[in-house]
Amino acid sequence: MRRRPSETPLRDVLRVPEGERLDLTAYDASATPAGPAGKAAGLAATAALAPRLADLQERLYAASTAGDRRRLLLVLQGMDTSGKGGTVKHVIGLFNPSGCRIRAFKAPTPEEQNHPFLWRIMKALPQPGEIGIFDRSHYEDVLIARVRGLAPRSQLGGRYGQINRFEKSLVDDGVTVVKVFLHISYEEQRNRLLERLDNPEKHWKFNEGDIEERSVWPAYQEAYEIALERCTTDEAPWYVVPADRKWYRNWAVSKLLLEHLEALDPRYPPGDFDVAECRRRLLAT
Repeated sequence: MRRRPSETPLRDVLRVPEGERLDLTAYDASATPAGPAGKAAGLAATAALAPRLADLQERLYAASTAGDRRRLLLVLQGMDTSGKGGTVKHVIGLFNPSGCRIRAFKAPTPEEQNHPFLWRIMKALPQPGEIGIFDRSHYEDVLIARVRGLAPRSQLGGRYGQINRFEKSLVDDGVTVVKVFLHISYEEQRNRLLERLDNPEKHWKFNEGDIEERSVWPAYQEAYEIALERCTTDEAPWYVVPADRKWYRNWAVSKLLLEHLEALDPRYPPGDFDVAECRRRLLAT
């Protein structure tokens, strides 16, 4: 699905503006900006993106065999039930899994706590030719750490700058960083948690701590506003994806990935052998 010349790129529609105060209450979590007209059209549009995404992924991987260091890193952040896992399942499922490197970040282990907060992130980065996916990320160290007071405010203030410098170093090394905030509403989160409680097959996904986390919802929204505002840059901007409608979330993330991969425009490397001679020899066997 190629973009028509008159069509505004989704990356421009959803991008967090630089140098402006961010107010998440101004973003409608159930909106479908620039999206297909309804769920059925959205599902069909997402499926239609799959062949092009798979082709670009293969080209990216193939280019790496000839020394191309480029790769892509998708960073997914959002409140509980916003759909980080669902995005990995439905969107990354469109790719060849052998070319993907997926990492879900939980609470730091004792070993990780003995290192700077970016240490565990650097160990999980995609290799040239790969598509990396972070389910949560280094941003947890300025989100939950801020809300729960796990680090002094003075230390937190310095982390935003560290993150920006780190992400710039990634871009300079050939990483396309796509940072997506899955924006879910307070009401929709309640509905999704209730669905988990009402379905025994989803009890494994429910955590009593999610109820306690809802009590500090405003603090998390403020922490996200600060992180998105301070860490959206030319090199690695943030995108706010309304996530109340799962079909739109999946389409929007797929479309963002497609736009970034198309901008990379990876090419198959030429063979370093005599094709005609190899064909002659093969036919002779």
